[in-house]
Parts: sequence; C-alpha cells; structure tokens
Amino acid sequence: MDRKPNITLDRSSRVPLYFQVAEQFEHAILSGAIAPGEKIDNEISLANSLGLSRPTMRQAIQVLVDKGMLVRKRGVGTQVVHGKISRSVELTSLFDDLSAAGQKPRSDVLSLKQIPATETVAQELQLEVGDLVWSLERLRYVGDEPLALMHNYLPVDVIDLGSIDLAKTGLYASLRQSGILMRVARQRIGARRAETRDVRLLHEKRGAPLLTMARTTYDNSGRAVEYGQHAYRADLYAFEATLVDR
Repeated sequence: MDRKPNITLDRSSRVPLYFQVAEQFEHAILSGAIAPGEKIDNEISLANSLGLSRPTMRQAIQVLVDKGMLVRKRGVGTQVVHGKISRSVELTSLFDDLSAAGQKPRSDVLSLKQIPATETVAQELQLEVGDLVWSLERLRYVGDEPLALMHNYLPVDVIDLGSIDLAKTGLYASLRQSGILMRVARQRIGARRAETRDVRLLHEKRGAPLLTMARTTYDNSGRAVEYGQHAYRADLYAFEATLVDR
C-alpha cells in the first residue's frame, strides 16, 4: 500500500512549498510513521492531493532522494530507505548505539583469526611486532542495508573471541561481560573513497565517499585492549558531537 503523511501547507509562508512537503515527509520517516521499505504515492497523485504542480512535487521528492531517505526504483516506484544514522562521538559501540536507537543491528563475520601484529597494530596495542592478535572483520547491517565494514584487532590474552557468537553479539558488550572495563579511547575520524571490495560489500559505487574511524580503546589500568579500523556509508551515517565554549 502506498503511503503519504498528513501534510499541511502554509501557502502564505516564505518557506517554499516543496521544502514544506520534504520536511514533513522527512519527519514522518524519522518518526517511523512511514517505515523503511514502504512505497509512497507517485508524484502525480501526491501533487493532485496537495494542490501542487508536478514539478514542485518532484522537487520535494528529489530533496529526500538526495538525502538518501527515498530511492526511486524502476518498475517499483519510490520507496523509503533507512534514514541516516547519527552517532554521538562517545565511547560506545555501533551495535550499542543502533540497539539504543531502536534499530535491529546484525553482523556478518567475514573473518576471525589470530595473526602476527603488523607495525601499526603493534604500536596501537602496545605490543611487539609479530605478537599474536585477534583479527576480526565484520559487515554490520541496519535492517537489510549494509552500513559499516569493521576491522578490529585485540591482544589474544584479552578475550577468547573464538568462543563468542559475534554475528549476534556486539564486541564491546562481549568485552564488558568478560570483565573488561573500557575507560578511554583515542579516535580519529576521516574519509576515503570506496574501492573494489567496498563496492561489493557496502553496495556503493566505486569512488563514492566513505566515512572512516580509527579507534584505540584502553581499560581502567591504561592497557590498550582494542584497535579498530572502520568504514561507513556516508549516505546512511554521520558522527555527531556537542561542542562547548571553554
């Protein structure tokens, strides 16, 4: 069944009509009134019901397509996709944040093995080059959409990752359950372009922008317990921080 929110237009307002429509559609999507995967009425039907021209309605829909909230599919129509996930820059995991937001995260474990630490991994985890570390790579989904490609490294004596179902359980939750108290982290946020493997796993176009995050986490004794290198779809994900004047 095609959906549309209850839209009220203020024709005396200086706010363009297309923007009023887009804003109310966005609110309906973010509030869950229109769920991911649902189709919305076609442009002609929407324009007629609101007393708008078709170009005005098309412009409103395009705003939401550009934001990654709607997608046009040939033979199907216009559908709602997941809104962008905004994540506070805090010492939490993506699994925890998605769960707290009412999403249903799941993971595909692409690789789990013990490998000799490279120079970068050894430096981040305060180890010697060649020391064994866990290498864990996962593809994190929100609903049916791939959201993040995550690669984590941990000293092998911190936790036995081989005994944990990491497809259903978050890494940080597993560390907490094992008595690891994570107190502080050093984090770097950046960006890069999608490469061949990203295209296949994240359903992105080659060269599309990806958000990146590298984080080293320390326990309450100051020991490095985890180093992560993650890449996120920029159309579905954003980092958010609150800044205070000192």
